[in-house]
Amino acid sequence: MAEAIRGKGVISGIAIGQVMLAGQNLDGYLAAYQPGSAAEEQSKAEAALVAVTENLLATIERLRREEQAEQAAILEAHRMMVQDPMMAENIKGKIAETGSAPQGILDAANEQAQMFEQMEDEYFAARAVDLRDVGKRIAKYVLGVKEPEIGSGQVVLCGEEIEPSVVAGMPTEQIAGVILGSGSATSHVVIIAKARAIPTVLGIGDKINLIQDGDEIILDGSRGDIIIRPTEAERSLYQGKIEEQKKLAAHYAALKDLPAVTKDGVRIELTANIGTHMDVDNALTYGAEGVGLFRSEFVFMGSTTIPTEDEQFKAYRAAVEKCGGHICVIRTMDIGGDKPLPYLNIDPEENPFLGYRALRISLDRHDLFLPQIKAILRAGLYGKAAMMVPMVISVSEIQRVLKLVEQAKVELTHEGKEYSDDVQIGIMVETPAAAVVSPLLAQYVDFFSIGTNDLIQYTLAVDRGNAQIAHLYNPFNPAVLRLIQRTIQSAREHGIWTGMCGEMASDPYAAVILLGMGITELSMSAPSIPRVKEMIRSVTSTQAKELLADVMKMEHGVEIRAYLHKMLEGSDASVGL
Repeated sequence: MAEAIRGKGVISGIAIGQVMLAGQNLDGYLAAYQPGSAAEEQSKAEAALVAVTENLLATIERLRREEQAEQAAILEAHRMMVQDPMMAENIKGKIAETGSAPQGILDAANEQAQMFEQMEDEYFAARAVDLRDVGKRIAKYVLGVKEPEIGSGQVVLCGEEIEPSVVAGMPTEQIAGVILGSGSATSHVVIIAKARAIPTVLGIGDKINLIQDGDEIILDGSRGDIIIRPTEAERSLYQGKIEEQKKLAAHYAALKDLPAVTKDGVRIELTANIGTHMDVDNALTYGAEGVGLFRSEFVFMGSTTIPTEDEQFKAYRAAVEKCGGHICVIRTMDIGGDKPLPYLNIDPEENPFLGYRALRISLDRHDLFLPQIKAILRAGLYGKAAMMVPMVISVSEIQRVLKLVEQAKVELTHEGKEYSDDVQIGIMVETPAAAVVSPLLAQYVDFFSIGTNDLIQYTLAVDRGNAQIAHLYNPFNPAVLRLIQRTIQSAREHGIWTGMCGEMASDPYAAVILLGMGITELSMSAPSIPRVKEMIRSVTSTQAKELLADVMKMEHGVEIRAYLHKMLEGSDASVGL
């Protein structure tokens, strides 16, 4: 009998296939393992680190030959974890405690993973899965565990968590879909699946126990629907939907190299949000015109000590070069109590989102901020780099930033290092304070980028992670729209450009009213670019202004969204919204 459950759809598309339960349990192997002497166990771990590194290098090279740059980049990050001296030192200590190489390896990886899991930022919390994947891969080598056999048909991978290496190591054509009991939209499993356009649903919780190995599954990644053991009628219905999605995919692919320009010639730049320089290749495949948000904190999270100027320079330069002359906006370190770093010694805070974080730390810690500024200025020689500072609330903060930029230039000149004098300096408008005083801030910077995720939370006093009040989190709330409009207007009056890098930028309906307000750039997760581009190409700027005028007279966010749906539903870009 068919059974239907619903999770959170994170990658759209329909998939039909047999379930393959992913994620091998090592408990039995660990129980049967007979450890040798302390020296022998340490030697086994060292050999495993070398062997796993070599295996990863071979897989990375294969993926690069197959032009699977995104997956290669993720496994390259895994290779760096395997070769991290901190990981090796932790493994050594845990083996000394447990007397077992595989158990010590797993304990060391788990300890580092727990540090990431404590972070409020979803992107970095998701890295815990990667650390456990790396630990499991090394432990499996010591235990002699082989990967499970995969049949010839398509499978739907299913598991509470699925190691990124499992997905990266399988041919795309064999994976029909992915189901995760937990996980997040920023996990590397999801990133790999997104790069391969594999329909994915997560967050089904304990309902995952209803799914058995070998079950036939229908998965709808747009709606989050899962049908276990479907009827013939259901199978036929969804086969038709698969044919429709193939046509839509071909349609979006044809948009890749077309500009995001309205019918009357107004152009908007569509750029991508990235976590590392390795994400740029994937973004370009969706037609991104550069990077609107490079979260530089990943450079800091990936190090056990403060990253040097040269280490940062290499990462920023790589991203700037990959953008090929298009803009690459590098956000300075957005670290705080929710993202604990051992070398920062920041005390835990009751409310880290309103605490000691981001620019507040940077302005206090010149040993952190100056090397980052210098690295960005140097990277500017290799393309169109821009520096963006987060969590701004006052003009005095920007004045201090600009003084430090000048100090960085003096130091670079004294050190004989070349740098670009054309790096734009901007701010992330994500606090109501910054939006309110945007006419003052616009006098000091080259651009604004509106960070709607935090701006909405701070404006509405709503934690969107709180299920009880998540319904109050609405980007179309009139208070939010007025702050956004004020920010864009302030920028236009002072001759600077305005972008947006929050989730709101990926909403095609929002794109139309933002166009009406006069925004010039939208930055989003790369797969969202085709839909937003199509919406922009389907309207005129005059229509956008008329819709904006109507919207700004309305009193309720729900009413506004319903109105936009009604007025824009004829557009192909509105499909699925």
